[in-house]
Amino acid sequence: MEWQDEGIVLSATRFGEHDALLELMTRTHGRARGYVKAGMSRRNKANLQVGNRLSVTWRSRIETNLGRFTHELIHSPLGLMMGDGNRVSALSAVTAVVASTMPERETHEGLFERLEAVVALLEETEGDISLWAAALAKLELAILKELGYGLDLSECAGTGSTENLVYVSPKSGRAVSAEAGGPYKGRLLPLPAFLTAGKLADAGVHDALDALRTTGYFLDRNVWIVHGKGMPPARDRFISTLARAAQT
Repeated sequence: MEWQDEGIVLSATRFGEHDALLELMTRTHGRARGYVKAGMSRRNKANLQVGNRLSVTWRSRIETNLGRFTHELIHSPLGLMMGDGNRVSALSAVTAVVASTMPERETHEGLFERLEAVVALLEETEGDISLWAAALAKLELAILKELGYGLDLSECAGTGSTENLVYVSPKSGRAVSAEAGGPYKGRLLPLPAFLTAGKLADAGVHDALDALRTTGYFLDRNVWIVHGKGMPPARDRFISTLARAAQT
């Protein structure tokens, strides 16, 4: 069994003494894992950093086995990120969320392209933690949709209105207007405007925190808890950094 594809590195960990266990989000083969011979060597280790885009060949005698990757580096975004701890933290959160939610060996080309766009955004923008957090929230919204748990943010669940949608029902995953949700706002989740109509650049730090609270709630309920996982530590660390930024 053999296939070729391109993929974005989600993680690479030691596998045995010298090899690496590589996890990718690929364009046409979904989330995929395999080992890289001598993956812990200086040259290979640099190529296997999270966020790097690789051209890979996967081989295995049996399709369901772990398999072996050979690879060539296409592009590394890390050169422009080094020295910016918040940006590296955002990248780690993005890749950890994809790794912890997307099923293995299922094609999700649209999600790959969204991940590719988020990594490019992180590479191209400096010092805008709210923008990076907003991009992560939109990615999480897309993941929920890909997995069949998409939120319906098009109109108010109670009135059908498309105006002033500011809440999400934690039960139904549907939007709720300010008027309909007012008496119950303590039990509803926030819906920042950029998640439905605005641009990422419109999101402030508090908007991004609210959005990640909402998307995180549904990912936790529908994915992480179901599979016996918790929120990825990298996501938690990035949100803590974002919360500190909100206090300044």
